[in-house]
Amino acid sequence: MSRLVDTVIAQAGAFLGDRITVNAALREQHSHGEDALPHAMPDAVAFPETADEISQLLALCHAHNVPVVPFGAGTSLEGHVTPVRGGITFDLSRMNAILEVNQDDMDCRVQPGVTRQQLNEHLRDQGLFFPVDPGSVCTIGGMCATRASGTAAVRYGTIRENVLGLTVALPDGRAIRTGGRVRKSATGYDLTHLFIGSEGTLGIITEITLKLHGIPESISSAVCQYDSMAGAVETVIAVMQAGIPVARIELIDDVQMGACIAYSKLEGLQAVPTLFLEFHGTPASVSEQAEQTEAIAVDFGGLGFRWAIDPAERAKLWQARHDAYWAALALKPGHRGMTTDAVVPISRLAEAILGVKEDIAASGLTAPLVGHVGDGNFHTIILVSDEPGAVERAFELDKKIVARALGLGGSASGEHGVGIGKRGFIEEEHGSEAIAVMRTLKSAIDPRGIMNPGKMFLN
Repeated sequence: MSRLVDTVIAQAGAFLGDRITVNAALREQHSHGEDALPHAMPDAVAFPETADEISQLLALCHAHNVPVVPFGAGTSLEGHVTPVRGGITFDLSRMNAILEVNQDDMDCRVQPGVTRQQLNEHLRDQGLFFPVDPGSVCTIGGMCATRASGTAAVRYGTIRENVLGLTVALPDGRAIRTGGRVRKSATGYDLTHLFIGSEGTLGIITEITLKLHGIPESISSAVCQYDSMAGAVETVIAVMQAGIPVARIELIDDVQMGACIAYSKLEGLQAVPTLFLEFHGTPASVSEQAEQTEAIAVDFGGLGFRWAIDPAERAKLWQARHDAYWAALALKPGHRGMTTDAVVPISRLAEAILGVKEDIAASGLTAPLVGHVGDGNFHTIILVSDEPGAVERAFELDKKIVARALGLGGSASGEHGVGIGKRGFIEEEHGSEAIAVMRTLKSAIDPRGIMNPGKMFLN
C-alpha cells in the first residue's frame, strides 16, 4: 500500500502542491472524530479547494486502489472519519464558499465545507435561515453524509428533508448532479437521497442545494421541570399527539441537567428531569402553542414554565443544551463519551426511556440522557474511563439500549449514522435481503471498494 500511496501523492503534487501532506501532526488530527473508538492514521491528508481537484485526486486513488476517507469538521460520533485501512483523507474544510442564495425561491447553493453557523450568519439580513441544528460545529457536507438531524427537526425536518440537490464526485472521478432547485420532481431514481446518509461510502459531495426557511416573526422558549421522568416523557407524547407545532422539544434527565447547571452556569434550575421547549410563528400563534403546551405539562406534573423571551437569555438556554456533551464529559474528567442514538415511535417513547434508565442503573455506569424527543430520538452519553474492560462494559450497555429500541420498532441510529460503531446492528434492523441490495449498490458505484472502507457493513 505504501508504494501505491506514494505514487498517488507524487502525482497529486502536480495540482495540489503542498496541500497534500504526510505531516504526522496533521495525520493524527485526521485519525478520528469525536468518538470513543480506536484511532487510525491516514497515510496522507489532502486539502482540495475545488470540485475538479477532488475528481482528479479520486481518479488517481481509483487507479491505484488507494482508500479514500472524506473529512469535514471531524465531529462525527460513530467513527465515520477514522481511516481504518489508511489511504488518503480528503479534508474539505477549505471548500467553504456560499455560492448562491435565491431569496425569492428560498434556496441556496453551498460547498461542503460550509458550516451551518456560517450559513445562518450569511442569511441573517435576508430574513432566511437554515434550520437543521445538530448542535456542534458541523459542515453541511458532513451533515448530508451522515443524514444529520438536531433540535429543530420536529418542526423543520432533518437534513434529508432540506436538501434539494447535490453534486457528487464518484469513486472514479466522474461528477454527477442529482436533484435540482424545484421542490418536487417525478423523474428518474432519487439519487439525491441515495447519497444522503451514505457516509462517504459511495462518493464525495462537492456541492449542495438547500431549502431555506423564513425567520419566524416571533420566537419564545421555555423550561419546564418535573419530579419524575415519566411525567416529562408523557408530556412530550401528549404534545405531539395534540398536533401542537412546537419548534423544539428537548428532554434532559436529572444527571444531565445537573451537569448542564454546573457547566453552563444555569441559575434557578434543579437537577431533575427537564424539558426545553421553543415555539415559532406569529405572536398570536406562539402564545396559543405555549398555552396549550403548558396546560398539558401541568397535567403531567410539570412544575411550571420558566420563560426565556429575551434573545440573549434564549441563546444561553439553547447553548446549554448544545453543550450537553461537553457538560457530561466534565462530570468525570479524563473520561471519554460513547454516545448512543436510539429512536422509537413516539407512542413507545416512555417505555423506551424508562427502560433505558433501568439499564443504566443496572450497569453501574454514568450515562446522562438527552433527547430530541419530539421525534422519538434520544441519546445517552456513556462516560468511559481508560481502565481495562471499561470500553467493553460501555458497549454492552450500548447494545442493550439499541436492542430495546429495535424491539420497540425503532432504529439503532436516529441521526449519528452507522460508521464503525453501529455496523453490528444494521442487518438486524433492515434484514439480510435489504443489506444485500445495499451491498449491490455499493459494488456497482464503488467496485474497487476505495470509498471509506470498513464503514457501514461488518465486512
